[in-house]
Amino acid sequence: MRHRIAAVSAVSAAALVALAGSTGIAEAQPASLYAPSAVVLAVAQGEDAATVVRATTVSCAPTAQGTHPDPRGACAALNATAGRLDALLAAPDTNRACPMHYDPVTVTADGVWKGSRIAWKHTFSNGCAMSATLNGNAVFAF
Repeated sequence: MRHRIAAVSAVSAAALVALAGSTGIAEAQPASLYAPSAVVLAVAQGEDAATVVRATTVSCAPTAQGTHPDPRGACAALNATAGRLDALLAAPDTNRACPMHYDPVTVTADGVWKGSRIAWKHTFSNGCAMSATLNGNAVFAF
């Protein structure tokens, strides 16, 4: 009798395999045609970025969204850097005078940009130097 139960179990197993094959098992498909681009942006007091003063998120694919007040502007500026965030520092306002006191401010960007991991950090001598260097760039205007 044991032998007969095993035979029925084998037949049932074969039937299940045949059924699974005929219905097709769904394959994993990407949720989007776009590589992920989601970044956490932060402004912190000090060189070590330990005391975050403010932070926001921006996601750029397939559409600009997040908690950033201007996600479209931030995404456009990030796209212009092609993932090299040092390019944000390339156009400082030379007509803006800042005090010479040292009160460091550090900006960071951590996340994924077009499918690649990014972790970027830059320290400015003070908030005025940060504003003059970023020159109204939408990325850290929050």
